[in-house]
Amino acid sequence: MSISAATAAVLFSVPGPALAVPLAYQQPPPPDTASEALAQYQQLSQQVSSVNEQLLAAKTDLDAKNAALSSANNDLQSANAAKAQAAADEEAYRGQVDQLTSASFQGARFNKLSALLTGDSADDFLERASALGILAADNEQALSKLSAATNQAESAEKKAKDAQKRATDAQAAAQQLTDQITKTKTDLDGQIDKLQARYDELSGKDKQTLKGETDNSVYLAGPGVAGQAAAAAMSQRGKPYVWGAAGPSSYDCSGLTMWAYKQVGVSLPHSSRAQYGYGKSVPYGQWQPGDLLFYGSSASSIHHVAMYIGNGQLVHASTTGVPVKTAAAPSGAGGDYLGARRIAG
Repeated sequence: MSISAATAAVLFSVPGPALAVPLAYQQPPPPDTASEALAQYQQLSQQVSSVNEQLLAAKTDLDAKNAALSSANNDLQSANAAKAQAAADEEAYRGQVDQLTSASFQGARFNKLSALLTGDSADDFLERASALGILAADNEQALSKLSAATNQAESAEKKAKDAQKRATDAQAAAQQLTDQITKTKTDLDGQIDKLQARYDELSGKDKQTLKGETDNSVYLAGPGVAGQAAAAAMSQRGKPYVWGAAGPSSYDCSGLTMWAYKQVGVSLPHSSRAQYGYGKSVPYGQWQPGDLLFYGSSASSIHHVAMYIGNGQLVHASTTGVPVKTAAAPSGAGGDYLGARRIAG
């Protein structure tokens, strides 16, 4: 039986010869009830995810602020160099204008009338008149260059002031974000400690329920960048969840999607909120392998991202104690699905 590589399918290996039988992957049904401890753990996990996302979004914003600071400093350096060159040109042309102006007043007021009155002959007059024309042309050219140098100096001064202000503003914003990141990281570490303690208190049954069934199915993705990104994400099934991790040994939610797309040459930030600004919107249910599914009540409160893999399934890194795994789309990654974005394809 031939299977088209263009069709995204989840396959199970069966005993006997190396054959793959195409079957839609079926996520095991959830337990009828979850213990109170597990429910509390899952609620606390979502709260920690929100704090983790705040930290990642702030770090992404800090990268942008630092890039703006670097650009402003480069502009400032260029503007100061241009200002120095313009000042040097202005001084040189001003000296040239002064010399030419002084020369025009030497002797018997060097002008056409004096050239006519003091000349000994017609040839003498023509020579003096020609010299006067050259002198006037040189002076006009020098004045033009002086004016241009003056304008360039003024323009460079304005650019330098603008670059200086942008650098100062970017530096202040970066420092504010750095302070915010430090505080958020402290808060996150404290909450992660509480979450880990709560996880340690879970029963073996609750931990198994949280972990879910092991998914060792074979995955074939369609061609193209998005399909190959989905295949990359699926290749990481079973890797542990770690807050702030981006592979290759462990992941958080946006770390997994960022890593998967990086494997196919697409750069994404390490933040689910920031990733929501990439690509184009996809209507509900019209997802294709590689599309990113986002969770939160609004764009500013996004706390989770998963990747659609086809056949009504997604893959994601969800929380501590749960490896990278597949689930039903979109509910398997949370009850607050917000929207989807197509990054490529």
